[in-house]
Amino acid sequence: MKKNPLQQIRNIGIIAHIDAGKTTVSERILYYTGKSHKIGEVHDGEAVMDWMTDEQERGITITSAVTTCQWKDSQIQIIDTPGHVDFTIEVERSLRVLDGAVGVFCAVGGVEPQSETVWRQADKYKVPKMAFVNKLDRIGADFFHTVEMMKERLRANPLIIQLPCGSEDRFSGIIDLIRMKEILWEGDDKGATYSERDISPQYQEQAEEYREKMLETLAENDDEIMEHYLSEKAISEEQILDAVRRTVIALRLVPVLCGSALRNKGIQPLLDAIVRFLPSPLEVPPIRGTDPVTQEVIECYPRDNDPLAALIFKVSMIEGRKLSFVRVYSGRLKSGEDVYNPFLGKKEKISRILRMHANKRERLDMIGPGGIAGVVGLKNSGTGETLCSAENPLLLERIDFYEPVISMAIEPKTHSDQEKLEQVMSKFLEEDPTLRVRTDEETGQTILSGMGELHLEIIISRMQREFSTHVNVGKPQVVYRETIGKEAEAAVVFDKEVAGQQHFGEVHLKMIPLRRGSGNRFRSEVNAEMIPDSFIPAVEAGVTESLESGSLMGYPVVDTEVVLTGGSFRESQGSELAYRVSASMACKEAMGKGEPFLLDPIMKVEIFVPEAFVGDVIGDISSRCGKIGAIEAQRGLQVIRAMVPLAKMFGYSTSLRSATQGRGTFTMHFSHFDQSG
Repeated sequence: MKKNPLQQIRNIGIIAHIDAGKTTVSERILYYTGKSHKIGEVHDGEAVMDWMTDEQERGITITSAVTTCQWKDSQIQIIDTPGHVDFTIEVERSLRVLDGAVGVFCAVGGVEPQSETVWRQADKYKVPKMAFVNKLDRIGADFFHTVEMMKERLRANPLIIQLPCGSEDRFSGIIDLIRMKEILWEGDDKGATYSERDISPQYQEQAEEYREKMLETLAENDDEIMEHYLSEKAISEEQILDAVRRTVIALRLVPVLCGSALRNKGIQPLLDAIVRFLPSPLEVPPIRGTDPVTQEVIECYPRDNDPLAALIFKVSMIEGRKLSFVRVYSGRLKSGEDVYNPFLGKKEKISRILRMHANKRERLDMIGPGGIAGVVGLKNSGTGETLCSAENPLLLERIDFYEPVISMAIEPKTHSDQEKLEQVMSKFLEEDPTLRVRTDEETGQTILSGMGELHLEIIISRMQREFSTHVNVGKPQVVYRETIGKEAEAAVVFDKEVAGQQHFGEVHLKMIPLRRGSGNRFRSEVNAEMIPDSFIPAVEAGVTESLESGSLMGYPVVDTEVVLTGGSFRESQGSELAYRVSASMACKEAMGKGEPFLLDPIMKVEIFVPEAFVGDVIGDISSRCGKIGAIEAQRGLQVIRAMVPLAKMFGYSTSLRSATQGRGTFTMHFSHFDQSG
């Protein structure tokens, strides 16, 4: 491939809700740019970009796939991202390194829930966007309704630059409102050829109406067009194209195109629009980093001769080997050279640089600014970390990761699985920053936490397929706490012969309930004549031991004060063993009298939902014994803050999706122990 100047590079992502047709659009792009010689269909499990077995079987994208293709004089580097909410991190870390995005919308479903999430993520990183309304051949397709939904739900400012010729089974092509031409795909050559002609009389009036609306919208958002529009001067095709580009890069407008990827219609004009309207690495603001020592802000410009600044945005374990995906912002990354990771304070060696085409690769000697490639050889560096030169260290802003919201318990099926499990999990943890693994000390279970049930299902499936590690899966056991409801007293005498020696100890205890979160306390009110001071630590040890296992269900006891109120001592027979055992027994007896009850782990939950669903979500949280703390508006959403018992939160991610048509998200973490309901 010939070397491309920077202005000819486009780094774009294909983003959308699940099943809007992102991967189908990507497959057509690869076919028409000559990158693949056969169109791979998602429903046949043959899509190039969905190369994982789980993706092919389920017909969904799970990991972001990277590829590079050539269209006319431009090099387009594409990341096809997942649409399922469980894999949001894949979209987040891709958008972090992209210069532009194409949002794909289903003409039947319109702006669907996950479309909102990914659109908000693109807004967060200030990524210029275009929209492609797909599936216009489907029954129920409505192009204009989808555009209205973009205004309402995404708060976008759409600029219609194409109209569909017909819809549903009569959809035959598109009308280009900039050039006022009708583009038709006919014949059976998989859409590779198309013809242009003057607009048919049946579409002429609508085309003129929407061209006028397009010019009005452009005039409102671009001074040069405004000047021509108000003075009623003729506006040339080139002026319109330049104005669209300026307003897209300035994040003021979103051009809307249309077609049917499955029927091979509309992809070539989409490619033209990507090259014409989305920015090159030269046209986006320089990325900023900080000096790790002075904290001074450093701007990184896309220049070959500047110091290296690159970001690792994804790590993959392919066939057990670590492959790091890197975006270079300035300078050059060369094969065989050392680079510096300022986050770890370590040098790493780049052994190979690979241009990726899904899971296939081509070796490169070097990548420069704007380049996206796979790198082999980084042993310690992880997602979100910076690569630079040791002489010019800088830290780029790290990628935000989401906290996992759902857990399951796993245990190896065989001894050989046990040996492999730790190693396999460490590989998944390196690859996926939203995954967590811990061992619950109180139950001995290995707890796997992730972004949703599908996320964890895929991890278990990959564990078996890729690493031949088989596990039994179950829900994690909720670990409760116990406490008492009222003050209680008990007295126990231990007077026994043990190993040929008489042991004696008498202990009187009082247990007092404390307020939540106080922990446990012990104090002694006896004098040395009752019980010598040397035996008080043995009494405290017996109490501590007893509080580790409550009288109700054996959970640890919390929020109690144990007071040693009396006892007696016999010379030569008193022993630490006797006082420890009698204290432990007295404590158990007092607990039984103190009206013990369970304390639930209470989770602090934040739920983000569109306003229309607030009532349903609050009702659901109340039915789970949750207490609403606050409701506030935030960026077009309502944020509900609540405290809910963990035991009531299993399966909540599925319930929330169903209650909010998939548009709600939530985060959850441990707050405290308390009585539920």
